[in-house]
Amino acid sequence: MAKSRRHAVRVVLGRSPRFQVVAGDGAVAGANDFLRALEVRGLSPNTLRAYAFDLVVLCRWLDQTKQSIRTLTAAKLIDFIADQRKAGANPNSINRRLTTIRLFYRFCTDQDLERGAGTVPPAPYYLGRGRDRYLGLYPIRRSSRLKLRVKTPRKLIEPLTPDEVRMFLGRLRRYRDLALVQLLLFCGLRSDEVIRLELDDLLFRDRRLRVHGKGGRERVVPLPEMLASLLRDYLRFERPARCRTARVFVVLQGPRRGQPMTAAGLRSLFRRRRKQRELARANPHRWRHTFGADMARAGVRLPMLQRMMGHVQPHTTLQYINLSLDDLAAEYDRAVAEIKKRYEPSS
Repeated sequence: MAKSRRHAVRVVLGRSPRFQVVAGDGAVAGANDFLRALEVRGLSPNTLRAYAFDLVVLCRWLDQTKQSIRTLTAAKLIDFIADQRKAGANPNSINRRLTTIRLFYRFCTDQDLERGAGTVPPAPYYLGRGRDRYLGLYPIRRSSRLKLRVKTPRKLIEPLTPDEVRMFLGRLRRYRDLALVQLLLFCGLRSDEVIRLELDDLLFRDRRLRVHGKGGRERVVPLPEMLASLLRDYLRFERPARCRTARVFVVLQGPRRGQPMTAAGLRSLFRRRRKQRELARANPHRWRHTFGADMARAGVRLPMLQRMMGHVQPHTTLQYINLSLDDLAAEYDRAVAEIKKRYEPSS
């Protein structure tokens, strides 16, 4: 019986808040109040959705372990982490859920979660007195207590190969689809940023593109001439003239013709072409990874790349500086060729 009630906790699309956690216990009622407070603060729908699903995971675990949010301690979160690891959750997802739990606990109790005995906090990272962890360029305040977190593996960015890019682009037949994919490849946009582009964001005269990024943060990126020409062709020949939306990318056929393209529609565009084994890696976000890797290879400075990609933290951009295995092999072969010349016998 407890199992069926636990799985009844789920996220639904509501009115206020936009996303709601539904079930029949007090923890869920507090979760919806928490989501409503976040919505009033103006957080984006994607952020609210992520919080809602994190709260579902928490509510199911509290129900399973016969606990409430008010009796939670940091030591008990060790059991939560173990449960998440057993379920195969990604370390980054676990850390995000731990942050959600701390914020939700503070919302419900007006107190910070007590660490107490039985926890092993992360060790501080030392890079010089009072310096930031990743670059050591500016001073930061020393934190008296580090939050409980899971160690995340350091993964290499594996961008698409030139053959994969050429093969994928060669299978696109519409100006819309070509422009959409090239915005990911040459401007580094996120998939959500692409579908939310509006006509006023296309600054053709200035060769610029206004991008509405995460957290309501806007940025302006250069618009290559070849991509600007492709967008003009799409607007002239394919986009229905009587569209009632300001969105750039719309549905081109069927009963929803002229309505804004959705995230599901974008995924479908890629899914159909990724059925081929050679293009299985070409998901939307990997095109953005390819942009970041190409810019890093071309020598674009870290602050400039961070600004173009809309990253808040520099360590997010730093992952594109870490070379992939193919890059390492190419650099090694180039270096070995030079070294061999050095030791060749003189004629």
